[in-house]
Amino acid sequence: MALGGNEQTLAQPQPAHESRLEAWYMDDSQEDQRSTHKCKPDRPASIEQIRKLGVLSWKLNADNHADDPKLKAIRAVRNYSYQDVITIRPDTLPNYEQKLKSFFEEHLHTDEEIRYILEGSGYFDVRDKDEKWIRIALKKGDMIVLPEGIYHRFTLDDTNYVKAMRLFVGEPVWTPYNRPQDNMPSRKKYVDNFLSSLDTAEVQVKADSSHQGIKNTQAAKAEEELIDA
Repeated sequence: MALGGNEQTLAQPQPAHESRLEAWYMDDSQEDQRSTHKCKPDRPASIEQIRKLGVLSWKLNADNHADDPKLKAIRAVRNYSYQDVITIRPDTLPNYEQKLKSFFEEHLHTDEEIRYILEGSGYFDVRDKDEKWIRIALKKGDMIVLPEGIYHRFTLDDTNYVKAMRLFVGEPVWTPYNRPQDNMPSRKKYVDNFLSSLDTAEVQVKADSSHQGIKNTQAAKAEEELIDA
């Protein structure tokens, strides 16, 4: 079935300049994983940085998720045919503390990971290109898509409660592959699609800066020669 232009527009991720999603670089303290783990002083991570890592986000109406035209458009455009809702809290998840620790193991998936927070809150942590952890805080109404092959982990915050919708293309496969998995096709695909392009962009910026420096030096030298003449 052909998708209409309105569906395509509704399904677009929230523009970075409009996003209120909060993210920051993490400290390396041994505090509980549910703590904020903010550096001192704070080191915010911009939405632009997160987008360059392949992470997409939306702000949706969680109180109307059953009939939300924006959510319907996202599902249609991105082929999310499966959905369910999970609730994580100490009194509903057996072996809660142990399970929470297992969520926090660094891993990847062979498909996108999609979470839409209907109630409560939590954190997704992702690695930047320099292997530094960025913590993304998710609250009610936040929807996030992590790309296939990205190293990441999840934890609740100190409220110990989240109700989230999970979405998937086709039959769901939740298998986590704990790091290291650098030879997996999904990881290689992620590196090629995102991390390699960031390295190339950095090299180009450095080359442009170097070239401009050479031009400035040449111009200054020419000016000196004119003065001496």
